[in-house]
Amino acid sequence: MTSPDFLLRFSRRRFCLRSRKDVRMKLPVLFATLLCTCAAFATTHEIKMLNNGKDGIMVFEPGFLKVKKGDSVKFVPTDAAHDMSSVSIPAKAKAFKAPLNKGVTVKLTEEGVYLYECKAHITMAMVGVIQVGDKAPNLSEVEKAAQPLAATFVLNKDRLTKYLAQVQK
Repeated sequence: MTSPDFLLRFSRRRFCLRSRKDVRMKLPVLFATLLCTCAAFATTHEIKMLNNGKDGIMVFEPGFLKVKKGDSVKFVPTDAAHDMSSVSIPAKAKAFKAPLNKGVTVKLTEEGVYLYECKAHITMAMVGVIQVGDKAPNLSEVEKAAQPLAATFVLNKDRLTKYLAQVQK
């Protein structure tokens, strides 16, 4: 006869050995799962294209958005007759645009400041700013690109200045 304690100790040893072997054999699968899990932490944010919003008429809402590198932004044409295109972006980033009355989702992979506009309503200062990450290495370039853009504003002349003031350097 064997004692229950002996069986318990035997089964624990056997389980541990089996577990170590399983881990070694499945290490590539576990690593791949970990990588996928990290990617799953990326967030999708939504920016609405509105005729009226909390910042006035013809706005992107929110007008300023801070996100993490790898996050996505979905531009939603909530109201009709809006388009969207990037004006100034980090050096290695891809330019983006959405045609009139169409939405688009953009994955932001480069740290920095992204300035975008609605060409149909640029005279009403329909612009927005996204900061990706904690640094703004291209802020001076964005501010230079903003000057001629702001000169075309008929309404809401200080909107872009307010958005750029929210960028953390």
